Amino acid sequence: MKLYVGGQEALTPLEFAELALGVGVDIELFIGSEDESDEDRAIRLDAARDILRDLDGPAAGFGSALMHTAERCRMRTWKAAA
Repeated sequence: MKLYVGGQEALTPLEFAELALGVGVDIELFIGSEDESDEDRAIRLDAARDILRDLDGPAAGFGSALMHTAERCRMRTWKAAA
């Protein structure tokens, strides 16, 4: 199955996210990293929410989905480690 965003083919999940969110949007802003502190995470999420308010409908929906998916994956990892 091929994925296209705005007439451009996305060959990888990262390319799809970049095309969906627009050029210059840092995907890590929405998904975070495993080694971030609680304070860094709170700051990153505040910035991501600000950017989501400025994005149009589909891009905002995709960014929001990235944030929720990343959070669910982190929760599963933490539960498995406990």
